Amino acid sequence: MEPLSYDIIIIGGGAAGFFAAINAAEIAPEAKICLLERGKEVLTKVRVSGGGRCNVTHAEFLPKELTRNYPRGEKELRGPFHSFMTGDTIEWFEKRGVPLKIEEDGRMFPESNSSETIIDLFLEESKRLKIDVLTKQAVQSLKQNNELWELSTSQENFTAEKVLVATGSNSKMWELLKELGHTIVPGVPSLFTFKITDQRIKDLPGVATNAVVRLKGEKLETSGPLLITHWGMSGPAILKLSAWGARELSDRKNFEIEVNWLPKLSSEEIVEELQRLKKENAKQHPQKYTQFDLPKRLWQSLVHASGIGAEVRWADLNKQQLEELTIQLTSGIFQVHGKSTFKEEFVTAGGVELKEVNFKTFESKICKNLFLAGEVLNIDAITGGFNFQNAWTGGFLAARAMSSDSAV
Repeated sequence: MEPLSYDIIIIGGGAAGFFAAINAAEIAPEAKICLLERGKEVLTKVRVSGGGRCNVTHAEFLPKELTRNYPRGEKELRGPFHSFMTGDTIEWFEKRGVPLKIEEDGRMFPESNSSETIIDLFLEESKRLKIDVLTKQAVQSLKQNNELWELSTSQENFTAEKVLVATGSNSKMWELLKELGHTIVPGVPSLFTFKITDQRIKDLPGVATNAVVRLKGEKLETSGPLLITHWGMSGPAILKLSAWGARELSDRKNFEIEVNWLPKLSSEEIVEELQRLKKENAKQHPQKYTQFDLPKRLWQSLVHASGIGAEVRWADLNKQQLEELTIQLTSGIFQVHGKSTFKEEFVTAGGVELKEVNFKTFESKICKNLFLAGEVLNIDAITGGFNFQNAWTGGFLAARAMSSDSAV
């Protein structure tokens, strides 16, 4: 049977793949484009993103500041973000009838609050632009023969002048790219929460406050909202630490973190305030009245952990108790005994070595007319829409490069 022939084949029916296909088809209307998806459905990760709302991007409009949200890829994405980034993403979707909104924390969602809006747009645009979207097409081989790419899947054989791999953290595709000469950085989980069993937080699920979290024994430190859960700790501060420490923590089941619940105050300021409370609130009970604007239950738990009983008054506190309370407030140690995936945000650190990619075009430096975009590369970000922005940017620049020869 003769192979199916295309100008451009895109492997991967996710965000980067569809974005590249649509943009390539618009730049080069005469190009014959096919998108191959190994599963039964396309855009499955888009569907579950942001709790089903699709966190499209983040309201950060300076390339240098935007790149700081990428533990891997910060340096490499600076140039691409000067060509296509947040403002371009907003304009791209609004131009096609999908306005975005900014939430207080900077995350951006479709105004419809539904990921189906994004999925419907991609499918409608693909149909309008006559892009062939084929499912159940797991790629089994990929090789170049006389500058023509030959692909075989579980269903068909294909040829193409140019190929874009946008399969995310797909170990099978990583193996095929390795056979082509690419270096693959082994994949490890990036975004995860911490399992912690500790009396100080046992009865506090749902309590949230800003904190600084440090990985004990490492220089790694992050800050932001911290959420206490039934299983331990989550929230942006923890997720950022998991992303930046993905490599360090990949082989560790047990480790320690240090939590500062009062990041805006120095230890000296806290000591001074505690001395003032001891003097001015002498007859009050520390456990009864919350201080430092901490959540009430958290304050009570930290006071109790400092060896201060419910009937103890401020005037009764000795030097040791005040020192222990300062430690609990600023540098409490928590034992982490496991990691959990953050909701549906399955992000992996690892992929194609970044030195092997031309980030002006996202073309491979190893193989001509082979392009790579999204999480198939060793690029990942913290939660908040940044991983999708990487997908949009890589997909757009790859599309522009792939379709330039055929553009009218």
